[in-house]
Amino acid sequence: MFNIKKQPLYDIDAVQPMRDELPYVGFEALRTGEAVVRAMEEYKDKSVFVFINSVCGCAAGSARPAVTLALQNNLIPDKLFTVFAGQDRDAVDYLRNKYLSKVPPSSPSLFLFKNGELIYGLQRLNIEGNDADYISEQLKEAFNKFCTNQGPSIPKEKFEKLEYYNGCGSKIPLN
Repeated sequence: MFNIKKQPLYDIDAVQPMRDELPYVGFEALRTGEAVVRAMEEYKDKSVFVFINSVCGCAAGSARPAVTLALQNNLIPDKLFTVFAGQDRDAVDYLRNKYLSKVPPSSPSLFLFKNGELIYGLQRLNIEGNDADYISEQLKEAFNKFCTNQGPSIPKEKFEKLEYYNGCGSKIPLN
């Protein structure tokens, strides 16, 4: 079932700064299809937020800052996962095929699941052209409606030290 090992499209070291801000605020990276299965099954009775990260400018300029800001809310999802498009290719493919089969592929994108069912999502078309504050407010509304876990994901003092990586992946050579 999981014997496909697609190689990352972009240099792993060059993409690392784009990955680092999400674990800082509480995300767990899922890098394989097996990891997606384990995570989604283990937390299927909880609210699970999944961020499909990306090297694009709207991920850096809007999506990642919006997500980190939204997680300063009083109510947040029980569990936070991220997969990286173009990097964690098997994980992204499995997530899209198993849990997002009715949703067109998009990165970056943000999805909230409850009891294993997709209940809320923002795709690139909802992200591109909007600033982080606007997207954060959309996410907070969803968190307030569907989540019961007490936030924030990290203390305010730690959040204030977060440094965003604002580079765009268009400068990263393909492997």
